[in-house]
Amino acid sequence: MDVPLAHLDRPFDYLVPADLADVAVPGTRVKVRFAGQLVDGWLLSRADDSGHTGRLAYLEKVVSPEPVLTPEIARLARAVADRYAGNLADVLRLAVPPRHARVEKEPHDEQPTPAVESGAAGEAAGPVVPGEIVVSGEAVDPRGWRDYPTGPALLRALTDGRAPRAVWSALPGEDWAARYADAVAATVAGGRGAVVVVPDARDLDRLDAALTGVLGPGRHVSLSAALGPARRYRAFLAARRGQVPVVIGTRAAMFAPVPRLGLVAVWDDGDDLHSEPRAPYPHARDVLLTRAQLGEAGALVGGYARTAEAQLLLETGWAREVVADRATVRARIPAIAPTGDDPQLARDPGAATARLPSLAWTAARDALRAGLPVLVQVPRRGYLPSVSCADCRTPARCAHCAGPLALPSAGGTPACRWCARVAAAYACPQCGGRRLRAAVTGARRTAEELGRAFPDVPVRTSGREEVLTDVPGGAALVVATPGAEPVAEGGYGAVLLLDSWALLTRADLRAGEEALRRWLAAAALARPAPAGRVVVVADGALAPVQALLRWDAAWFAGRELAERRELGFPPAVRMASVTGPAEAVADLLAAARLPGDAEVLGPVPADEGRERMLVRVPRARAAALAEALHSAAGVRTARKAADPVRLQVDPLSLF
Repeated sequence: MDVPLAHLDRPFDYLVPADLADVAVPGTRVKVRFAGQLVDGWLLSRADDSGHTGRLAYLEKVVSPEPVLTPEIARLARAVADRYAGNLADVLRLAVPPRHARVEKEPHDEQPTPAVESGAAGEAAGPVVPGEIVVSGEAVDPRGWRDYPTGPALLRALTDGRAPRAVWSALPGEDWAARYADAVAATVAGGRGAVVVVPDARDLDRLDAALTGVLGPGRHVSLSAALGPARRYRAFLAARRGQVPVVIGTRAAMFAPVPRLGLVAVWDDGDDLHSEPRAPYPHARDVLLTRAQLGEAGALVGGYARTAEAQLLLETGWAREVVADRATVRARIPAIAPTGDDPQLARDPGAATARLPSLAWTAARDALRAGLPVLVQVPRRGYLPSVSCADCRTPARCAHCAGPLALPSAGGTPACRWCARVAAAYACPQCGGRRLRAAVTGARRTAEELGRAFPDVPVRTSGREEVLTDVPGGAALVVATPGAEPVAEGGYGAVLLLDSWALLTRADLRAGEEALRRWLAAAALARPAPAGRVVVVADGALAPVQALLRWDAAWFAGRELAERRELGFPPAVRMASVTGPAEAVADLLAAARLPGDAEVLGPVPADEGRERMLVRVPRARAAALAEALHSAAGVRTARKAADPVRLQVDPLSLF
């Protein structure tokens, strides 16, 4: 039943009326009477008898005869709910999009097109039509995978119907979408389907174009929450009915029902967009790896950077590494230099405090003179997202809510970023000063400053207001926030990574990992040396900067995982956060029968006056922890506890 209460998180038996016997098939949406109310539900299975000794009620209605919930996805949803201490109803709400009756009634093939065996000399036995899987068994041209010693073997294994599991570190300048398209084509050539998940719509467009070029039109569908109800449900039904062998999308596609699944793949698994913000807060990477485990499918985790979770897959032997040799890496990377090491400080003593040190300015100037574009990555959007008193440097805050004040433009009036109140008559509470200075500089202010420094060069910005997909190859300055960097024709002549402190000093377990991920993604857009240069405004002795200089994400991931193992942080251990009012959190933990080796840490303050407790157990006790927390939540929902408590297993943010 679609009742997201922990104490009701189990199947219930109902009788099927004779008039619904033909349409009440497993996987259909139904309505049942429960506790006097008509509620939505899923028909999970049919049986001749029930072990229930009491009186059974009848199904009230079959909402639609379309069996949209497959047995594979039902089993996956149960596994995901158990892993994240959640409810099956919540997971199914994420897995199956809302019904769109008009789309269901549209004409379609009643049966999925069967796979056809290849004829002589690899020719198909019949013409290829949309949805048809041609089982050729012939090797797919590895193309760019040849740059990686184990890349061609990965494609061969997929074509042969095996289930390889790989963690791929992409080279700078790599056309990752084309490489994923090759892996999908190899899977389809072996007679199986694939699911690929990417962080955002821009990545989805790149992958969509690459797959269309390799497989042809009509062989895959895209699933994204941004499609709208009708288009999303139409794409979902195409996959469920077996009309296409491949589904790609953002995290909405992680539960896509693909028949004969042979490959699950995720690109850039460190991007926080892969984490679902709705209960039970699953991560797309973990959902896909669970699918691979349950369905004996291949798995591909790729990116320019590598997460500690991906490194753990390698160290446990669950996956194999696909990386280029060092000679190939050196031939492909741009010239990368920091501004905070001793030689640079000797030449430019102001580099330690300057926002645009002379090394960065020179790199930009030389690239522009050569007629090449320059990318400038700025961590913060806006104009001046944070200001302070010009006299005593006290951060400027709102008098009503204590939120940070920001300036929207050069002549704008300071306003609160939290409550949006205007502070036209601001006076510093410490010294009474009325003048403001920049504490943090945003992308728009950076573009304005660079426009004055290079007056004859066009300046373009890419951020939340307008995200550019690509830019021409001529001389231009492109100022972008992380994740919004456009691809330049032929590559950038210089990439400047500014305000590194804003990434490295965040109070977050993943601060270094996230900084390196964003830097590598931007640096990968530069031309190889000597035409391409990357300047990072940071101390070259820092571990993330060292990994960037050597283009060695594997080294940093191994170091990061070792440190987390020593300190007892995920993914080396399993950790759950319990967030809510203090009394409610204490009530849930008191009801939880935690494993004997569980450590309870906290409390630490959370948002809106709530507090957070952390529970840590060894990875071997992960299932016991999730079960204990879910059972405790069931105790609270059974007695209708008023204050809600949020349970998150391995949350992205612990502090």
